[in-house]
Amino acid sequence: MSAKETVWESLSRQGVSRRGFLKFCAVTASTLALSPKEGALLAETLAGQPRPTVIWLSFQECTGCTESLTRSFDPTLETLLLDHLSLDYHHTLQAASGARAESARTTSMRDNYGKYVLIVDGSIPLGQNGAYSTIAGVSNLAMLKESVEGAALVIAVGTCASFGGLPMAEPNPTGAVGVRELMTRGQITSKPLINVSGCPPVPEVISGVIAYYLVYGALPALDAQGRPSVYYANTVHDCCTRLPHYQAGRFAQSFDDAGARLGYCLFLLGCKGPTTHNACSTVKWNGGTSYPMNSGHGCLGCAEPNFWDKGGFYNMLATVPTPSGGSCTAPAQPPL
Repeated sequence: MSAKETVWESLSRQGVSRRGFLKFCAVTASTLALSPKEGALLAETLAGQPRPTVIWLSFQECTGCTESLTRSFDPTLETLLLDHLSLDYHHTLQAASGARAESARTTSMRDNYGKYVLIVDGSIPLGQNGAYSTIAGVSNLAMLKESVEGAALVIAVGTCASFGGLPMAEPNPTGAVGVRELMTRGQITSKPLINVSGCPPVPEVISGVIAYYLVYGALPALDAQGRPSVYYANTVHDCCTRLPHYQAGRFAQSFDDAGARLGYCLFLLGCKGPTTHNACSTVKWNGGTSYPMNSGHGCLGCAEPNFWDKGGFYNMLATVPTPSGGSCTAPAQPPL
């Protein structure tokens, strides 16, 4: 296979039709809130781009972020990773192991220095000189420090990589931190960084972020937490299907009462949607089928920093939220 193979050449070789590719681009443009003109540019530019190299490092995590990716729908995220991109290294998905796996990583880093996309999921433990999590005898911090040097872009996938997540919960026995914290401290080189938080994150959010970078060669607009604003500007509460019941003062008293069955608001049952910024209630999950509140369970707040330490999942928020009034137009979703 030629190293110069473009995204479209790769897709054509896999039997993807032009129509299928344009549908993928249309959906991605919609999730990114691009205009029709910008959507056409996305398709034109993405088709001619050489497949960029991706190195994916998994550190202190549960593999839930990768599990989420493998359950994405048409256009599937694995199609993006395996056909649009050259996924040269991934601890879970790669066939190679041992010395051959590590050789693939170091060779790819050398051959694509300054150009590859580095994706990280899982927090990085600093306690005991990083001994809590090692790969091939190398601490997570040392491997990240080496890998980030030649990266053009770093994407922290999941709340663990973004903010420390569950491993950083009190009392944080391993000294876990997120990628951004390490850059702030100067313990690894600062590079363009996008946080795609969630436990796990919505798959289509990751694909949209990668596609945007491929086309524009720049980061999308980010919020104060380093997350793409197009996906994280609104709270889950702002766009929840139960919001009219909240506004009318109709609240479920338990998860199985009559109000819950009628779709009443879950605020009294500890829903953290009012303080959680994510795309769950717009992009949704499982091909746009549903999301936690729509399925009868409150938001756990998993896309926010320190969500494990904020008073319990089923304790009611202390303050009554006011919806932001932002746009909640759901992006077009692909068919199942």
